[in-house]
Amino acid sequence: MTSDWPGVRLHVVTGKGGTGKTTVAAALALALASSGQQVLLCEVEGRQGIAQLFDVPPLPYEETRIASAPGDSGGSLFALAIEPESALLEYLSMYYRLGRAGKALDKFGVIDFATTIAPGVRDVLLTGKVYEAVHRNKRGKNQRHYDAVVLDAPPTGRIAQFLNVNSELAGLAKVGPIRSQADSIMSLLRSERTRVHLVTVLEDMPVQETADGIAELTADDLPVGGVVVNLVRRRELDDDARTAALKGKLPRAGIEADLAKAGVDVTPQLVDGLLHEAHDHAERRRLEDEQRNRIATLDVPTYELDRQPDGIDLGALYELAADLVDQGIA
Repeated sequence: MTSDWPGVRLHVVTGKGGTGKTTVAAALALALASSGQQVLLCEVEGRQGIAQLFDVPPLPYEETRIASAPGDSGGSLFALAIEPESALLEYLSMYYRLGRAGKALDKFGVIDFATTIAPGVRDVLLTGKVYEAVHRNKRGKNQRHYDAVVLDAPPTGRIAQFLNVNSELAGLAKVGPIRSQADSIMSLLRSERTRVHLVTVLEDMPVQETADGIAELTADDLPVGGVVVNLVRRRELDDDARTAALKGKLPRAGIEADLAKAGVDVTPQLVDGLLHEAHDHAERRRLEDEQRNRIATLDVPTYELDRQPDGIDLGALYELAADLVDQGIA
């Protein structure tokens, strides 16, 4: 299947807390790797969420191979936890040749001081490392070339501010190398090589935050990708049965007969409980369909991932990745 995002090198994944943003970012990275690509999955929030998902030790500040693509595609997934302090040390070493001097600054707390009082500089450093990974070519010394980079980014409420590093630096650095790097980062983030995907669930607040996030990203000329609806419940009732459940008109006698045929000891309390559960399920479906309709008005590609009944492990991640491939996101 052809991807909906040909030519995109940087996939930024954001979403309201609790929607499974990191899980979706990991599944997307595996989906991209399944086509034979070499993929780097990055995180910037210091939570070590990627390591927990893949059941590996905490990620160091170096690119670490954590998974292979299914089958014989040859794709591989690498991961990197980006820390502002380590990124600044690397920046000082690359651009100012401050190897030992940079480490001395770190020992005296200067780096922690700089990244704390100047959050704009902090975000430039975090996104700057992603920029470097995207732009890296195959001839880089002791460096790995990636076909795609997936960034597990901050939540939707902060994503526009995090990515719009130029505005954050307006009062801090009008000229100089930091400003120059910020301009280069913005050229990537606003290009056709980048897309920002938003993760939501079928609930009012996450959907509203997704709509607000798309509006903010669009206002800042940042390219919106798709909306991934995560943790979707299975549809246990067809449309006719759902309507009957909502109206309290499910055939009680037929349900009792089916239960008896299955060898179940039928009691009024059991049937009452089942009818109540059916009504609750139908009501949830109705509310979820309302949120689906709201998402449809956002006019962006939409993808759905089912809730995994046994939780998320590596096997579940591969299943989610296959679903994303089938739906065309990768």
